[in-house]
Amino acid sequence: MKSSATDLLRNPLELALCVLLTALVAVTFSQVLFRYVFQTSLAWSEELARFFLLWLGSLSAAYAFKTGAHFALRFAVERLPSGPRRQLERLVTGLVTVLLMVFAWQALRFTLEVRTMVAPATGMSMAIPYSSAFVGSLLMLYYVLRQAWHGDDEPAARPGHG
Repeated sequence: MKSSATDLLRNPLELALCVLLTALVAVTFSQVLFRYVFQTSLAWSEELARFFLLWLGSLSAAYAFKTGAHFALRFAVERLPSGPRRQLERLVTGLVTVLLMVFAWQALRFTLEVRTMVAPATGMSMAIPYSSAFVGSLLMLYYVLRQAWHGDDEPAARPGHG
């Protein structure tokens, strides 16, 4: 048990995902409990659950990049000779990198635009939930570049095998 807790602390992304999932379950359970047992609803619970879900989705996408769990057509690429295969992998890495850079830039712009808006039930700035797209895209970009740099030594270098 001690080693798994230590492993979790060494992997902040996994820890954040565990905390977010636990918080999402707790808030959703509280919402159901109050609605059906106490016959009242919590005004903030549905909104907060949506915000947790945004962060969970963004960080989970980054985790999938880290572990190589995103869908990939490896069977087609593996049939290529090693030279063209490496060129195709570099092309895909370059395209994904450009896409993630554009996405991160647009997510940051949008987050800055909504920073003065306030969520009606929780009262928090809308920049908090929407910044999840920016943070997630930066993490995805990091894992794509790490995979490109380290190659087959990293788990993320084997898309579809996570």
